[in-house]
Amino acid sequence: MSEKSRREIGLETITDVYAGDVITPPEGYAFSDVMLEQLFAEIWTRDTLAMRDKRILLLGIIAEKGEPTTFKIQLKASLKRGEMNADEARELLLFIAQYAGYPRAAALIGPVEEAIAEANQAAE
Repeated sequence: MSEKSRREIGLETITDVYAGDVITPPEGYAFSDVMLEQLFAEIWTRDTLAMRDKRILLLGIIAEKGEPTTFKIQLKASLKRGEMNADEARELLLFIAQYAGYPRAAALIGPVEEAIAEANQAAE
């Protein structure tokens, strides 16, 4: 039995991390090839931090960078995977406001509620 390639591991991991919501380009796109083989095959698969811990850390970084679209994608995946629930997502936003600032957090209210609604709809 042959070992899986780093690309295969990366594809499985990105599908898991994003609860099946992210489509990756076919092999041959340097950006996505490197992303799959390094970030998803090597970093997301490490066991030292739990997936929930990685996600919360990533959500904080994304919030601080002011990226509402990416925040929504990550939060929706977290909700769909059961890493957090709607109340925890809203609480996370309140916590983020204290450190990243109210303007950054206020810009995330809509994406948070959309992610919650979409995750709930996907669960039905």
